Amino acid sequence: MSTGIFGIGITGMQAAQLGLLTAEHNVANASTPGYNRQRILQATNIPLMTGAGAVGQGTHVATIERMYDQFLTGQVNASQTNVSELDTYSTQIKQIDNMLADPSSGLSPALQDFFKGVQQVAANPSNIPSRQAMVSTAIAMVTRFHGIEDRLSQMADGVNGQITTTVGAINSYAEQIANLNERIAVAQSASNQPANDLLDQRDQLVAELNKLIKVSTATQSDGSFNLFIGTGQQLVVGVQANTMTATAANADPSRIVVGLQTAGGAQELPEYLITGGQLGGMVRFRSESLDPALNEIGRVAASMALTFNSQHALGQDLLGQSAGAAGFVADFFNMQNMQPIAIKNANNTGIGTLQAAFVSPPLGGTYSLSNVAGTYTLTRLSDGQTWSQAPLATPAATLAALQVAVPGSEGVDVTKAAVPVGLTAEITSSMVPANFYTNLAVSDYKVQFGAGTTYTVTRLSDNQLVANGTGPGPSSVTFDGIKLDVSASGNNGDSFLVQPGHNAARNIALNASVAADPRLIAAAAPVTTLPNKANVGTMSFSQGSVGAGYALPSPALTITASATQLSGFPAGVDVTAIYADGTTTASNLAVNLVNGASQLIGFSFNGMSFDVTGSPKVNDSFTIQRNAGGVDDGRNIFLLGKLQTQKTMGGATASYQGAYAQFVSSIGNKARETQVTSEAQQALLDQAQGTREAMSGVNLDEEAANLLRYQQAYQAAAKMLSIGNQLFDSVLSIAS
Repeated sequence: MSTGIFGIGITGMQAAQLGLLTAEHNVANASTPGYNRQRILQATNIPLMTGAGAVGQGTHVATIERMYDQFLTGQVNASQTNVSELDTYSTQIKQIDNMLADPSSGLSPALQDFFKGVQQVAANPSNIPSRQAMVSTAIAMVTRFHGIEDRLSQMADGVNGQITTTVGAINSYAEQIANLNERIAVAQSASNQPANDLLDQRDQLVAELNKLIKVSTATQSDGSFNLFIGTGQQLVVGVQANTMTATAANADPSRIVVGLQTAGGAQELPEYLITGGQLGGMVRFRSESLDPALNEIGRVAASMALTFNSQHALGQDLLGQSAGAAGFVADFFNMQNMQPIAIKNANNTGIGTLQAAFVSPPLGGTYSLSNVAGTYTLTRLSDGQTWSQAPLATPAATLAALQVAVPGSEGVDVTKAAVPVGLTAEITSSMVPANFYTNLAVSDYKVQFGAGTTYTVTRLSDNQLVANGTGPGPSSVTFDGIKLDVSASGNNGDSFLVQPGHNAARNIALNASVAADPRLIAAAAPVTTLPNKANVGTMSFSQGSVGAGYALPSPALTITASATQLSGFPAGVDVTAIYADGTTTASNLAVNLVNGASQLIGFSFNGMSFDVTGSPKVNDSFTIQRNAGGVDDGRNIFLLGKLQTQKTMGGATASYQGAYAQFVSSIGNKARETQVTSEAQQALLDQAQGTREAMSGVNLDEEAANLLRYQQAYQAAAKMLSIGNQLFDSVLSIAS
């Protein structure tokens, strides 16, 4: 080390020169993304110890420090990955929100127009133009279903493409970071000084990577980074970058999922591990909003077709045809291609096969009460759920005990029912409207085979077990309005994905026969009543209505009144009588006009129901017969029109438009929630970036001052050399 005035001056010039270079480097990179301001850290050289004391030997630059705070950088990266995720989610969900709520492209206007067409036919059932208008509105509604589903499917394809592209970008960043890890380790081990610019480049790549997916970092002893995603899955370890994959899901080949490449092949990652960044936002949007949207629009389409077809099948067309006639068209909508999809998992090893189909809609609010040897059994006809009570001391006590066993939400009062031994009566719940409805849920299902040919069905929206069964031969289970037929059991661990809604909106169609001939719309009811012209009493029968499985009288049936009864019902047929106080009785051949003090107000048998008013005279009679004409009859089209406002979905809890409106509202709320959250996260990001920039950013005014300071320091050190040179010349002149 040089000593004396020349040595000290030289060290000062060297330190000032490095200061100038560092300040110039800061100025030059003021606009470089990810650049952290640098500064020199000076230290005094070891002094020379003399008898007069320690004589200073100048200065040296210990290191060039990068103004970097790992905590602040972590805050920025965490905020950035959240902002990127929410921005991506918000951008995507706005497309669904705008489409569903748009009057010109949403479903509600099409539903309203269709039922306006139904009402026109109800107003004039024999008018062919009205029937043609109903067909036209039905086609328009079907087209609207197709359009919404097609747009949602396009969005699903777009998500698949964006996931693939994003995964490619993540792999590129991971490779670059691994390469920088190697360069940083070599540079720092060679000089034992930080490789500032390389570190900045790596930090910037990590920041860009966080825009795509949330990563966490761990620094190794050689200065290299390890990067992790999810719950610790390795993306970069030192100089080794693992490869993420975007491949078709084993459970659903139409769905691109994210995985990690391993020695054994691509390993799918559960979606909950993909968080943060654009990739996390895309995956969240698909699972939380896009999949439910596809399922919901399919649920509405399936419920519409199922319930409308069920009611339509109970009618009679303009040609006088009803159920059982060769030319009768029972289904208004063609559901051939609307059935649920069952997808075999690509990893299955067994020969398990299954099919899924929609269950015919039950008629809400209807129950049967049977009396077998004194044991009463109440059966909910919608799904076969039963409640039973063994005989007690009296029939009244047995019924009272049964009433306690039935959940109050059923709204069924069985204590008033009197059913003779061996017969069955129908009871209508006072709380549930008697209309067709579906139990379809907004969810896909996983069928998982276990040991011993057993299998379970799990609803994926809430991970609830909804059914289970066993083989090895054919078996079936019913759940949420779906019937699953397992024709062959799979091996332990095999699985299938059942998607009820994905085909429904895509393939709903108007029955081609009805579209070609509107006369086939079943607007009339197939049964009618006719009073005898000689009747003198005030009793009258309604024209009647029919339910599923009805059987028309053939030949016509004559019901005759006596002083106490109506008789003439078919032998061997249970007849349910309904009285004004809500009580019901079951009998055959005849029903009483009065039960206690309560008057008869209706009766039903063979799936046909009739209201009764007034009082008869002895020998008054009524004819129940097939509706021979029915040209101006609109009883069934009236019931079809009522489906618009009746609760036909979700287990008789919501109408078509109610369920759709609720879904549109939830999408709108989610879109707003995402936007507000994104704005809040953006504010946090701005604050974090501002704090980091205050420490690490380049201030040009400050650097200009530093340039002047180091320039003056350099000039001062150079002056020291000049003074030393003059002193040396003076010494030489004395010596000479």
